Amino acid sequence: MDGTEGNAGQPGPAERSHRSSVSSVGTRAADVLVYLADDTVVPLAVENLPSLSAHELHRAVREVLQLPDIALDAFALWLVSPLLEVQLKPKHQPYKLGRQWPELLLRFTDAPADHVAMDEPSLQFRRNVFFPKRRELQIHDEEVLRLLYEEAKGNVLAARYPCDVEDCEALGALVCRVQLGPYQPGQPTACTLREKLDSFLPAHLCKRGHGLFAALRGRGAKAGTGEQGLLNAYGQVKEAVGSDSEHGASLSPHYRAYLLKSHELPFYGCAFFHGEVDKPAQGFLHRGGRKPVTVAISLEGVHVIDSREKHVLLGLRFQELSWDHTSPEEEESVLWLEFDGDNEGTPVNKLLKIYSKQAELMSSLIEYCIELNQTSEPAAPQENVSGPTAATGSPPPPAQRPPLRRQGSVVCSRLQHLSTIDYVEEGQQIKRVKPKRTTSFFSRQLSTVQGSYTVVQPTDSLEQG
Repeated sequence: MDGTEGNAGQPGPAERSHRSSVSSVGTRAADVLVYLADDTVVPLAVENLPSLSAHELHRAVREVLQLPDIALDAFALWLVSPLLEVQLKPKHQPYKLGRQWPELLLRFTDAPADHVAMDEPSLQFRRNVFFPKRRELQIHDEEVLRLLYEEAKGNVLAARYPCDVEDCEALGALVCRVQLGPYQPGQPTACTLREKLDSFLPAHLCKRGHGLFAALRGRGAKAGTGEQGLLNAYGQVKEAVGSDSEHGASLSPHYRAYLLKSHELPFYGCAFFHGEVDKPAQGFLHRGGRKPVTVAISLEGVHVIDSREKHVLLGLRFQELSWDHTSPEEEESVLWLEFDGDNEGTPVNKLLKIYSKQAELMSSLIEYCIELNQTSEPAAPQENVSGPTAATGSPPPPAQRPPLRRQGSVVCSRLQHLSTIDYVEEGQQIKRVKPKRTTSFFSRQLSTVQGSYTVVQPTDSLEQG
């Protein structure tokens, strides 16, 4: 199985218990449980389960939920456990992959043998990694919007999507509107919101505490964080023009508003993988070590996220990077990312080494996303056949994101927290830091799309190490 066969990554927003999606197995009827983003279950009675494809199960789920045709592209079936996630292709047979689960864990995770023996995947109906955001904006069916909203909300609450405090409050306010109805002054109060704050905000914003230690870990959070900041944002949620505020009114405008806000996050809709990177050498003894990271890959690029601190370490569009991977047969499994940077003011090419048994999957997914972009971009102007409104409204969001990269934002790159290898070119030699080369080490890059990635030429003043 390679990266184009499916996407493997970290556990999802809900760390589900070891549970099976198959209650009985045989050539006759079998009960299959498919889990939705809100953790509800869709039971299916199917015939000849061992030979059933993901496409056939996907169709059965759509029929039960009465979803429109757009759901075929918007969602995919996933096999998910606390140790691994895999997005299935239509031709995959979920039952057979489930039987091969221990082999997949041994190949793509570092889980100990006893954890592998106990792990069991569940079948989930989730957003398709390859579904473009611009098409998501064209969806009008409320149930499809609700499922997308529930998944995005789960990723935000689990801090899988790192968000600044202001964005968490804005998104949490929309959750308040969905769950509590239109804002009424005095109802709810900050005190009542505090009781279930973790339903609206990520856990690390709900357990800030008080005192010096909490203040030092606050990382510059503004006053008004928590229930009061959430309440203020709730009061600013706008009602759709002409909408009925009575019970039973459509929530589609608020689902859509949540998704639009989520689209501002550069890693929205990503597949997630786990790995480690080298820490910068620190202290008198220059001790380094490694830190755990999440690698988020989407149709737009690659983001490396600090798994503990919940902020972005590096964000690159495909036209800004070159990449490759080494397999365990060659040495330790590693994904290499190469990009432009500087070393004490001198332009250099930087190499980031991501240690992960999922390096092969990540490399294949990057390549496949680039291929999809290259085939879809030329046809984009003629592709908006679903309606003139979509043709005029959908292109701007993916083309130009709102100005999220403010100083101190969690979505900004933090290269100072990464240990990279810096190279430049000088003559015919390749030297370290200050090393050198005439071309990229890696031939795998988005050379057909004009971007900002360039090969750095040496300067006489550059100190060689």
